[in-house]
Amino acid sequence: MSRLTWVQPPDLLAHELVASAEDGKDVAEVRARWLAAGGQATAPVTGLAQEGDESLRALARQLLDELEGLPGDPGLAGREPDGLEEILGAGSGQGPRQSSGQGSGQESEGAAVLADRALADRMLGAWQGRAAGCLLGKPVEKIPRHGIREILRSQGRWPLDDWFTAVGLPAEVAARWPWNRRSAPTSLAENIAGMPEDDDLNFPMLALDLVERLGTGFTTDDVADAWLANLPGGRVFTAERVAYRNLLLGDRAPRTATRHNPFREWIGAQIRADVYGWVNPGDPVAAARLAWTDAGLSHVRNGVYGAMFAAAACAEALVADHVDEVLAAGLAVVPPQSRYAAAISFGVDLGRSGLSTEQALDRLSEAYGHLHWVHVLNNAALVAYALTVSGGEFTTAITTVVTGGWDTDSNGATVGSVCGALAGAAALPTRWIAPLRNRVATSLPGFDGIGLDTLAERTLALVPEQEPAR
Repeated sequence: MSRLTWVQPPDLLAHELVASAEDGKDVAEVRARWLAAGGQATAPVTGLAQEGDESLRALARQLLDELEGLPGDPGLAGREPDGLEEILGAGSGQGPRQSSGQGSGQESEGAAVLADRALADRMLGAWQGRAAGCLLGKPVEKIPRHGIREILRSQGRWPLDDWFTAVGLPAEVAARWPWNRRSAPTSLAENIAGMPEDDDLNFPMLALDLVERLGTGFTTDDVADAWLANLPGGRVFTAERVAYRNLLLGDRAPRTATRHNPFREWIGAQIRADVYGWVNPGDPVAAARLAWTDAGLSHVRNGVYGAMFAAAACAEALVADHVDEVLAAGLAVVPPQSRYAAAISFGVDLGRSGLSTEQALDRLSEAYGHLHWVHVLNNAALVAYALTVSGGEFTTAITTVVTGGWDTDSNGATVGSVCGALAGAAALPTRWIAPLRNRVATSLPGFDGIGLDTLAERTLALVPEQEPAR
């Protein structure tokens, strides 16, 4: 019998026991009742459905409702608010820089054209970098860090500095660490012929279409309509799949983000937000506001902060001179007492520590290895580490973040996006960009086969005329 993963009640309950405990709820009694009935309290790693009869599934639904009604940490709302103004007002007072228009009005026409060209090059670099970083991480998504290391060492290719390949991989290693079965045929070096479909590219394209049609005044309901009109249900995962199901059941945001949704603080919203930064170069606050509107369909608290951080970082990356400015802009739109802010700061500090890559990744695993590989906090810390230790250099950044494991394609995409924007398309290494063939495959209507250059041009057309110059 075929069952859609990530929405089965027994699986959701196992994940919810973890999520509720993170919220400060006492889950012991619910856990005991579930185990006594024959349920499994260990959350599945890949979303594969637990077996069980209908009575067990019914009990899982009941217990999910009970967990939602339990009181949590009373101080959590203060440290990690959900409201936009509360989030943006939670900072130290040194908020992110906002755009103030382009220059003083005394620039020559030639200088203005040069600024436009520079922004166009950075925009293309952002799209190309996101695709290349995502594609690098696709074959090893779900493979833990030590498995990635074993694969590369068995081929004499450690540390990672190029595309993954099956050439020269011993059979016993391949059996122990099988490639991501959905992406391996099109994401290994010997097979790459353009950017294959991936949710890390689908969502930015969907956001681009949304802003093109509705401008920056879109609502969360508009985001929901865009999903239902353009995204097949099988092309979304974790929190997005649950929110999609909730939409079909008649829920509206913010209920879509909380109803039987234990993935509400996972990484999904963070991968959807880059375009909101790209259409607001130099204005992290404006970018974060759009990301908050989008993220609220499926996420709360740290899941939302991930989207706001990514959007603000992408806005800054198009105008910044150094990756430290990008990280600061992202961190400035995140509540400083939140677990997300702590994760970013942990990664930044680790990147400045002088530790070797292996030592630093060990520290990350010690601090965040207990979380699911798709959770937002562990992945955010890894992203911040890779950006910091690389200084924003593209190859070092994407190879470091993918080597770290966890959500390899999503992290590669985010890091690649930031570093691609910092460098600009003209400066990106050909070995990472040429295999993309300037082509993106997707199931989104009207986008299949689109060029990365066309995506960059369409994004650039949405930038306000008074974009900031640096």
